Amino acid sequence: MKLAAKLWIGVAILIALSPIGLILPERFKAGSAWGEWGAGEMRKLAGYVPKGFAKLSSLWNAPMPDYAFRGWEKKGLPHLSLAYIVSAAAGIAATVIAALLIGRILSKKGD
Repeated sequence: MKLAAKLWIGVAILIALSPIGLILPERFKAGSAWGEWGAGEMRKLAGYVPKGFAKLSSLWNAPMPDYAFRGWEKKGLPHLSLAYIVSAAAGIAATVIAALLIGRILSKKGD
């Protein structure tokens, strides 16, 4: 088996395992993942929201907030797990496409 095929199989396994990010925090009542806090959660954790954080927090809205489709936030773990898998696949696809495009652009400049 070629190295590229092994790498893609590894990526597929990681995509399939991505719902662990939902299951473990729920099982251990750990709250959200470290560093993925919004302004409200930051206020609850630290007691305040840093000025820069508050100023920049509205700058970016994720295409899939909480890695779920709109309206799926309150659905059960199976729905959220599927949304996590789709989110992981979409993120990896976007990254691969961006890397390929940048590679093509840079390789044409070298000609």
